[in-house]
Amino acid sequence: MALPRSSRPFDPSRRRLAAGGLAAAAWSWLAAPGLAGAQPAAPAGGNRKGSCPAVTWPLWQAFASHYLQADGRIVDYSVPQMHSTSEGQSYGMFFALVANDPAAFERIWRWSVLNLAGGNLSARLPAWQWGRREDGNWGVLDPNAASDADLWFAYALLEAARIWKKPQYRDEARVLLARVQRDEVVNLPGLGQMLLPGPQGFNLPGGVWRLNASYLMVPQLRRFATEDPSGPWAAIARNSLRVLAESPGKGYVADWIGYQVSGSSGGRFIVDPGKGSVGSYDAIRSYLWAGVTSAADPLFADSLKALDGMRAALVTSGGLPPEKVDVTTGQTTGTGPLGFSAVLLPYLDALGESALYNTQMRRVLSMLPAANVTAANIPVYYDMVLSLFALGWTDGRYRFLQDGRVRLSWAVGC
Repeated sequence: MALPRSSRPFDPSRRRLAAGGLAAAAWSWLAAPGLAGAQPAAPAGGNRKGSCPAVTWPLWQAFASHYLQADGRIVDYSVPQMHSTSEGQSYGMFFALVANDPAAFERIWRWSVLNLAGGNLSARLPAWQWGRREDGNWGVLDPNAASDADLWFAYALLEAARIWKKPQYRDEARVLLARVQRDEVVNLPGLGQMLLPGPQGFNLPGGVWRLNASYLMVPQLRRFATEDPSGPWAAIARNSLRVLAESPGKGYVADWIGYQVSGSSGGRFIVDPGKGSVGSYDAIRSYLWAGVTSAADPLFADSLKALDGMRAALVTSGGLPPEKVDVTTGQTTGTGPLGFSAVLLPYLDALGESALYNTQMRRVLSMLPAANVTAANIPVYYDMVLSLFALGWTDGRYRFLQDGRVRLSWAVGC
């Protein structure tokens, strides 16, 4: 078993591989400075105290060259609408922060405010989907918001304000958080404060509320609780463990979860009556969030325990993650794509599962293009996004601290 992460010091260049493991240099574009465990390249004259290193992150640069337009729109080419989502925009801002790319961060954010929020964050939350309409015109396809994106926007803004010393971003984050609290947070009987997936459509007939565990990211909630101590964020963080531990599932979590209210003070988690008991493309992120949470967080160990089914599935499948699982029976089907193996790396690291970790890493590196990323060989949008989160973490480019702040390797010593 690997040394538990909680007892290992922070090492920005650390990449966990067993002795005699992978020769990352075989993948030339991955072995560029920073991605395969080297220190990010420093500017001429070295990394003097008070100066920040230039960052080379080939995976981000490949993603940005293909999916990020000059105006700040991140395009998912895998769907007919060639759409942009609030999720994708908010993820892009976090990656730009990790890459020390303030120009890209600003472009992504301003495009999002203008096109998804109509230029006015105080009036509305960002629409979750923008793209090509059936009449050939471009614009908002669905005005409903997605709360996971709203929180990623706010988190990226707060941390960019702190790290880059741009107070305007903090002001915008606070406006956005106030709107989230007003439109996307409810007090559920028997559970307490909880984040809904969006403002509309999640209060179902019969007193059932539809929840999404992958929208609940504990480090974010810790950061918001520090920023807004009187807000609902600490309570939502506590209740996020109940979503994982008490919803139907044999060590797995479903993409969508029902919460059945009974009377004015009670309720229970149920299989979502419309979405069923499948765990797949949404739920896979829950294992990632559990893995990247600080080991010092009070919810760290219990969150991993609630998600132990995935570890067991990898053991019985020879290391390949399932594409889908029926969380009520534990029956798995299919093999998950590249991104599934990628996001399980922090999860397996947290569990100390070195052999399974290395199996996933071999698969990830074998499925990423060896060099010269082009439109023909770049992985699809979602696989790239999940890989950015996972490989950015395994390479030590970022760590979440106990209070939810992000520690960035390029900013250490600046």
